[in-house]
Amino acid sequence: MLAMPALCWLCRMPLRIARHGICSLCLRKLPPLPRLCPRCGLPAGSEKVACGRCQLKPPAWQALVCVNDYCLPFSQWVNQLKFSHITALRVMLARLILLSWLNVYRRGDVPRPDLLLPVPLHQRRRWQRGFNQTVLLAAPLAHWLGCEWREGLSRTRRGALQHQLSARQRRTNLRGAFRLEMAVQGRHIALLDDVITTGSTVDEISRLLLAQGAASVQVWCLCRTL
Repeated sequence: MLAMPALCWLCRMPLRIARHGICSLCLRKLPPLPRLCPRCGLPAGSEKVACGRCQLKPPAWQALVCVNDYCLPFSQWVNQLKFSHITALRVMLARLILLSWLNVYRRGDVPRPDLLLPVPLHQRRRWQRGFNQTVLLAAPLAHWLGCEWREGLSRTRRGALQHQLSARQRRTNLRGAFRLEMAVQGRHIALLDDVITTGSTVDEISRLLLAQGAASVQVWCLCRTL
């Protein structure tokens, strides 16, 4: 029995390399990113120098890499992965993160990570969803990079849903909400999330990692709300 060919997630044409998930033509047609600050990942005048916001009040992490804004088709893919359980998207989405990181890495702006940590869900929310979507992305990324990945973080309390809160409420909601369950001293860490809005979650975790001796923390995500 012949296997069905893998299809591009956008144009539905057969793919020569199935794991890519998206053909080279559709990849070139994805919405372009504006010039982003290398530190916070928000629109800025330079991709090499931290923006004025970061010079006045820098986030805890050292660099942020995103695939795109929270816009179509990325927002649709994220929602399909998280809420419709279309987990077959994970390899294609992980590859888009890898390509975005490689663009930054080749400029010499970030170190190569030796540890990849997915942002955790609270145990109850993970049980309700059935999986943590960032864990699904972490495994192929770590394989391609030849680095370790671990579920080395846990969320100790659930708290309110972040998207229902203001920026100030998000920071308060997350204080003391995470626990580190492994040694990270001297390690270059990539912290992986699906969508970053205010950055409160990854900022809180980055502070925890750096306080425990991490050499550096960079943030990787599919979407950065711009």
